Amino acid sequence: MVALVLSSGLAAVSRPAAAADQPWMNTAQLPLDRANELLAVMTQAEKLALMHGGQSCGYVGCIDANARLGIPALRLQDGPAGAGDGFTDVTQLPAPVAGAASWDTALMNQYGQVLGSEQWGKGTNVVLAPTINIVRDPRWGRAFESFGEDPYLAGQMGAADIQGIQSQGPMAQVKHYAVYNQETNRNNIADNAVVSDRTEREIYLPAFETSVKQGGADSAMCSYSAVNGAFACENGQLQNTVLKGDMGFTGFITSDWGATHSTVASANNGLDMEMPGSDYYGSALTTAVDNGQVSQTTIDDHVRRILTSMFKAGLFDRTQSGSPSAVVTSAAHSAAAKLVAQEGSVLLKNAGPVLPVGTATDSIAVIGNDAGTNAATQGGGSAATNAPYLVTPYQGIKNRAGTGVNVTYAQGGVSADGALPPVDSAYLTPSAGSGAGLTASYYNNTSLSGTPVVTRNESTVDNVWGGASPAPGVNATNWSAKWTGTLQPPATGTYQLSLTSDDGSRVYVNGQQIINNWYNQGSTTRTGSVSLTAGQPVSIEVDYYNAAGASNATLGWTIPGQSPHDQAVAAARAAKLAVVFVSNFESEGGDLTGIDLSAAQNTLVADVAAANPNTVVVVNSGSAVTMPWINAVKAAVEAWYPGQEDGNAIASLLFGDTNFSGKLPVTFPTALSQGPTSSAAQWPGQNGQVQYSEGLKVGYRWYDSQNITPMFPFGFGLSYTTFAYANLTVGQPDANGNVAVGFDVTNSGSRAGAEVPQVYVGQPGSTGEPPKNLRGFTRLTLSPGQTQHVAITLDARSFQYWNNGWTNASGSNTVYVGSSSRDIRLTGTTTVGAGTGGGTQTALPRTGWTVSASATGGGDVPANMLDGNTGTRWSTGTPMVGGESFTLDMGAAKSFDRVVMDSAGSSGDYARGYQVFTSTDGTNFGSAVATGTGTGAAVTVTFPATTARYVKVVQTGSSSSWWSIAELNVFTDGSAGGTGAVLPRTGWTATASATGGGDVPANMLDGSTSTRWSTGTPMVGGESFTLDLGSTKTFSKLTMDSAGSSGDYARGYQVFTSTDGTNFGSPVATGTGTGAAVTVTFPATTARYVKVVQTGSSTSWWSIAEADLYN
Repeated sequence: MVALVLSSGLAAVSRPAAAADQPWMNTAQLPLDRANELLAVMTQAEKLALMHGGQSCGYVGCIDANARLGIPALRLQDGPAGAGDGFTDVTQLPAPVAGAASWDTALMNQYGQVLGSEQWGKGTNVVLAPTINIVRDPRWGRAFESFGEDPYLAGQMGAADIQGIQSQGPMAQVKHYAVYNQETNRNNIADNAVVSDRTEREIYLPAFETSVKQGGADSAMCSYSAVNGAFACENGQLQNTVLKGDMGFTGFITSDWGATHSTVASANNGLDMEMPGSDYYGSALTTAVDNGQVSQTTIDDHVRRILTSMFKAGLFDRTQSGSPSAVVTSAAHSAAAKLVAQEGSVLLKNAGPVLPVGTATDSIAVIGNDAGTNAATQGGGSAATNAPYLVTPYQGIKNRAGTGVNVTYAQGGVSADGALPPVDSAYLTPSAGSGAGLTASYYNNTSLSGTPVVTRNESTVDNVWGGASPAPGVNATNWSAKWTGTLQPPATGTYQLSLTSDDGSRVYVNGQQIINNWYNQGSTTRTGSVSLTAGQPVSIEVDYYNAAGASNATLGWTIPGQSPHDQAVAAARAAKLAVVFVSNFESEGGDLTGIDLSAAQNTLVADVAAANPNTVVVVNSGSAVTMPWINAVKAAVEAWYPGQEDGNAIASLLFGDTNFSGKLPVTFPTALSQGPTSSAAQWPGQNGQVQYSEGLKVGYRWYDSQNITPMFPFGFGLSYTTFAYANLTVGQPDANGNVAVGFDVTNSGSRAGAEVPQVYVGQPGSTGEPPKNLRGFTRLTLSPGQTQHVAITLDARSFQYWNNGWTNASGSNTVYVGSSSRDIRLTGTTTVGAGTGGGTQTALPRTGWTVSASATGGGDVPANMLDGNTGTRWSTGTPMVGGESFTLDMGAAKSFDRVVMDSAGSSGDYARGYQVFTSTDGTNFGSAVATGTGTGAAVTVTFPATTARYVKVVQTGSSSSWWSIAELNVFTDGSAGGTGAVLPRTGWTATASATGGGDVPANMLDGSTSTRWSTGTPMVGGESFTLDLGSTKTFSKLTMDSAGSSGDYARGYQVFTSTDGTNFGSPVATGTGTGAAVTVTFPATTARYVKVVQTGSSTSWWSIAEADLYN
């Protein structure tokens, strides 16, 4: 790892004891308590001022400071790949997708440290990063700034990035919540994602959950998307129920810029802060509160969240000395950027092997617009960053190759901005001194006046300074330069010249101005033409000035009769090795029309490969591209957008100074049509809807489930060495549902290298899950011959799927260990029973429940805890004190092991201390089954499974806040007898299609596992039994226990229900038995009859000792 030298803008302040009138400055208190104390003395206007953008402050987002109360200003700034929005003297890091391709969480944490340090040094205290949205389709314009197609990988990399950012002072703002996967129709209701709850929970939300629970994100940004009909920033299900409720997020939610579309709906559905202005949260919100459309409780919750995050981040307790003009980049930060580019680059093919470059290679042709000063080092939009310098691939390779290798450069075509190939030094003679090139004079003004600060000869006019000083003693901004000498025309005819610059430039030939590009501007190319005669030198002068910001200048040309393409092919033919750089540019604000490279680039690669059998292609893109030439080239590399150290990083890899270790975070299909979103209804949508009909089948899950072979699979990446896997062990679930996995990895090659072992889980087929899901990985570096044992713990969630709660199916789960999603080296299994595994929780239905309380505040009645609406609540109506209580009556005895008390919008009103008691009669409660302390809005209490009718919770703490509960739920993991309580079987009867002797159907209901019903013959498809429950019942689980006849379980089954015993309709569940106790779960249904049809076959009889249903 590179040792970081972080900014010194973070200064601790020794605070005196809090003044009596400002108790919130007491750092010994918890952030929430400090926030409550401050909130109590704020006026309504002061509260609302924290909820919307304020006066311009030099940052992309600003919240005004409050001098009266000592509340510091908030300064929000992009972006995920560096300190952006026009800042200079910062580090241009590789795109986040390159970090994801490293599969190195420690490196991603280091990435976050660089970003957090530089932002803090620039005065930022809210960093608008990271982007963790799933790459649903490779055409997404922002795929480069995210972490790929898998929610587990995105969550792990995002959490590491967040921890790194926040370790340096500022708050991170994880984005964009949620289901934001395209730019087309963005911030428009036409981008309405129609997506199932299960797909949201399993694909599009887990990375946010990891960012909150593991990363500790202080804030989140809601997205431009509409999700199931409601804009994300006013979507109560996403913001209040899931993020703030289920995920326990205690931070604040900021709208994406301009993504607020309402006042009342946004405020009541969880949006805490409008950005960048006050269109909806200014006077309109004041009016809404005055009119009673938005409650004071809601406003206080929004403000409390913002203040709590600020206290948590230490913004009240430290002085931030950074400013936009500070120089925050450093050699250590540049080294970190190079390391990310190296670890993130993926070797896709290496036939021969042609790489690494050997000592016998004495000539290299570097080809492509992307290899010069137009190198694609970053994507566009809010993730763009001004590089302080750029090491081009040509420069990096030439420097690494040394003087003994002839390295040439050919652009190969006209760049997208019209820039022509740079004028080579061979055609230039300086006006002073000797050698090739031009004489450069630098001035510390923009008018080329006075005495030059520096005069020296330079080989070409082809520079990217990135806002840094171009030479010793020269200003970083407000400077100018002049290059003079003679140009030697190699042919007679009309020459096209191009001049690219930020800011102004112009070129003179024989004293005549050919191009005037003399303007304050971003990088702009203008062209001109001039007639020249072969062998007749002409004078040439190039002028340039920089007024502010970024800086670059390039003089290009085309020689009459020579196309850039043909020049490149000729250069390749003359070299022993050709390295072609191609790119596909992505940017926020627009999606790609496809994933093919330009026709000109594909033709260039094909023609170079035909001219040189040793052709290597390096791709710079933000996501997958097609490669129609892949079989014609010797090697291919995906290097993403590698940042300012582009050339140094790729050169070290090509020459073998650094071994390739990157793995793809996205699948590369052979064609776009292979992918999961190939219909117009899915992408970009039709008739105002974007159909997420592929469901869980995103990325590699789609290719696996459809048995499609992509060009390169998810997780794939080659090395200069090889790795062997052995000795897999897979444990059984522990008490918390965790499964221990162990195996050995050996470097079986001759070079040191790093490998990324990946662990996938395949759940039972009855779950409807894709064939496998990534659930763990690690990265290890091994010397040749070295073996290392790897231990990975798969958590309970690894074996669960969403079914109105995290649930797992009974049966065998397959654990796959491999080098990619398709290169599986080891396979094992572990068995998880339904309703076990730790955290497999199902909420009990609350029908018929009642609740009473020791105290009630006005209309905040206890029944509000059970009404399914987080907008209502029960409260004590007074500051909480010990002894307050509520009692829940569930109407009948239930089995349960968890209680969740959610304060929702009243996020500070949770129980500071509690005891939980249970009772079967409502009188005798005995000892507490659980005792604890609440720490946030959603208080979750777990305890050993118990069966009871009544639950009593006693408050044991105290606070100035009321005790409030918006929603109360009780859960079971099934370990005490199923999902909910077992239904009594009084009056039930059973019939069957066949009976073996005395093994009658009634034996299934007699309470004895020593008797049984059986078919009496080997089981075959079509056999069945039917239960008559006597009257309609509500149930969601069936168990069929073969007990002592342990081999007589249903090899396959379908479960049907009916209210009349005649019309059974479609099956409510289908599956395969794997052991004596067959457990079947399904959505709660109400019926009188249950029919089970056997769909398998076996030499064993079909036998059931006991059959039970659970509610």
